[in-house]
Amino acid sequence: MTTEGTTKPRTTTRKVAVAGILTNEHVFLTGGTGFVGQAILERLLSSHPGTRVTLLVRGKGSQTGQARLEGLLRKPVFASWIEKLGEDEARRQFAKRVTAHEGSLGNVGTLPDDIDVVIHSASTVSFDPPIDEAFDTNVGGAHGVYGALLASKSDPHVVHISTAYVGGIRKGIAPEASLTHVVDWRAEYEAAKSARARVELESREPEALRAQLDKAKARHGKTGPQAVAQFAETARTEWVRERLVDHGRTRAESLGWTDVYTLTKAFAERAAEELWAQAGHRLSIVRPSIIESSLHHPFPGWIDGFKVADPLIIAYGRGQLPDFPGLPDSILDVIPVDFVVNAALAVAARDAKPREPKYFQVVSGASNPLPFHRMYENVNAYFTKNPLPDEKGDIKVPLWRFPGGQKVEKALAKREHQAVRAEKVIQRLPTTKRTREWLDTISKGKHGLTQLRAFTELYRAYVQTEIIFDDTNTRALLASLPRSVQEVEGFDVTEIDWEDYWQNVHFPAVTTLTRAFGKRPSAKARAAKVLPVRSDVLAIFDLEGTVLESNLVKQYLQLWAATVPRSKVAHDLANFSFSLRKYLRAERRDRGEFIRTFMRRYEGFRVSEIERQVRGGFGRAMMRRALPDALRRVQEHRDAGHRTILVTGTIDLMVQPFLPFFDEVVAGRMHERDGVLTGFLADPPLVDEARAAWLRHYADKNGFNLEHSYGYGDSHADLVWLQLVGNPSAVNPDLNLYRHAREKHWNVLDWKRRGAASRASGSPREESSTPETPSITEGVGPAPVKRVRSAASHGI
Repeated sequence: MTTEGTTKPRTTTRKVAVAGILTNEHVFLTGGTGFVGQAILERLLSSHPGTRVTLLVRGKGSQTGQARLEGLLRKPVFASWIEKLGEDEARRQFAKRVTAHEGSLGNVGTLPDDIDVVIHSASTVSFDPPIDEAFDTNVGGAHGVYGALLASKSDPHVVHISTAYVGGIRKGIAPEASLTHVVDWRAEYEAAKSARARVELESREPEALRAQLDKAKARHGKTGPQAVAQFAETARTEWVRERLVDHGRTRAESLGWTDVYTLTKAFAERAAEELWAQAGHRLSIVRPSIIESSLHHPFPGWIDGFKVADPLIIAYGRGQLPDFPGLPDSILDVIPVDFVVNAALAVAARDAKPREPKYFQVVSGASNPLPFHRMYENVNAYFTKNPLPDEKGDIKVPLWRFPGGQKVEKALAKREHQAVRAEKVIQRLPTTKRTREWLDTISKGKHGLTQLRAFTELYRAYVQTEIIFDDTNTRALLASLPRSVQEVEGFDVTEIDWEDYWQNVHFPAVTTLTRAFGKRPSAKARAAKVLPVRSDVLAIFDLEGTVLESNLVKQYLQLWAATVPRSKVAHDLANFSFSLRKYLRAERRDRGEFIRTFMRRYEGFRVSEIERQVRGGFGRAMMRRALPDALRRVQEHRDAGHRTILVTGTIDLMVQPFLPFFDEVVAGRMHERDGVLTGFLADPPLVDEARAAWLRHYADKNGFNLEHSYGYGDSHADLVWLQLVGNPSAVNPDLNLYRHAREKHWNVLDWKRRGAASRASGSPREESSTPETPSITEGVGPAPVKRVRSAASHGI
């Protein structure tokens, strides 16, 4: 036959499938690495042995498109086919029948001239992406594919996979027909592409940047100026993304669609009609509803990751959704993925006519409706019988009463306000294990509220819908197939027993995924893991709050009490009390500023007197406050051959008792004149970003591997250098560090002083140059063989 394209006439011999079955066609498939695409490819390989497939696949990172194609065979969807043929034969057939076409939706490239069928299944898989990303993938992708087809010599029958929800926000029957909107999809596409540039400019306005900086300083000021800048920039990029997501959501609603996903899928249909069908070519559009796990093929319950309804199902099973604003009598239209694949291939094999696109809605609501309350009853029954576990045991799922959207929204807003207030109260309390537990509880509650808010906004249109999708064309197509095909590759939704599908097929499949994805060793288990023996690893320990249950203020007061003349006690105490607010403000702003400010109190102290106190009562008191768990951990690192380093902002004179326990001690120094401290530091404080710079330099200079190294700190000011090591641990952390550690799944350790320090097991490892090294119970010797180093001594 002769068909006329947009640019040139083409003469092709059209292959007609036998009895509605693809036989020896050359199929061009997009989205083949996705959920539906994998299932289509597997069905072509296993049930249509004469077909050949060209798969549009782009490289990802260093992996080529061909490598990604070959990696597909490791997917579970192909397991049954491989088992049936044997691995060698399956790989031979795969290599013979499947070809990678390197390219992307935006740059398809030159297509083969002998394509018989195109199945365009590629699309974004998110309901709520940024507006430019949604348009690029769904609309730009359709534009790219059909443009490449028009430029080729092929005249294939195109099967365009869309969604049943393309009709927008409406009630009643949704027909199997072209959409009736008059929106200019090209103008909307151009506006969406420019949205990011506009929002990026908006985010860089001085007022916006200042707001982000102020927020970053308020929360992360102690970590250093570069860290603050990084947090502010991260917040800016997050703001840009949220703004673009809101652009998409709002524009969709303003045009009458539920979200940007359905809006762009509607525009993609219109692009297919105008660019392909109206140019004189064959087009069929397949509109599945909510696609979930397979009922029969390749095996019951096959699914590739969580799909549309699954996050809601799992959140309910975890007890995170106390109620939901769904309409109990609304129809939740769900379809197993194998039904979608079988219908799409039957559509591909039909004798389509040029310029007359036909529409097939692969849905269940019209022929086998599932009311939302029935779905809820199934979920509740399953998780009541098969509860998910948490750290406290089995999770008890809530009972939904369907109070209506307004009541759920009001209750949600009230709980969000309460959570914010509770978090502010806890942040003002002293940091203890109990306050961290309270923060955990509130953070978990806030996460649940955030999820509930997101689910409410995303799923409202799908669980409050009053649409019934017509499936007359799809049922007629099914009836036209031979009985033998209907039995093996059918899509008769009336055969689905919803209770059996949910209880015995789908829920077990997604909960298996949940348990597989959720397997993460506890912090306690990670901390107890045996340390690997290697010599290129550092173990960096902070002092105050990590190794020593003390701080700079307590150390000063103890030393001051032992040395101050009685005549100066009242004066010094009054001065100290008067300065406390100044010290607290400095500590909140910047750790280095606090150290500089507070160390001025040492003005006039004699070096010889401090050394005498350190060798005597002060040193013994320091060791009594040493944390046994910390010293035990230091010894474990040394036993594994790791280089252990104590790094502290405390001055070198006061850390002499810890020299025997570490391979190296790096501390601050104070300026002295004639044996008397002047109150000024000799070097900048080695804290926050300065410590991070020192650590990078030290590792590079001495050949240590930071990726495999360990860090232990307690303060938010330690965040920057802890991020440099591959194994960070937050020890007795303040709330800001604790929050970050939980977000990043770092080890969180509670090391406490349990009685005298002498209960710590073992003694420090003996130095090769020293025949004896004092144990923790012996205090410190008068002449330690190691010396305290400053950052300056390492070239910084």
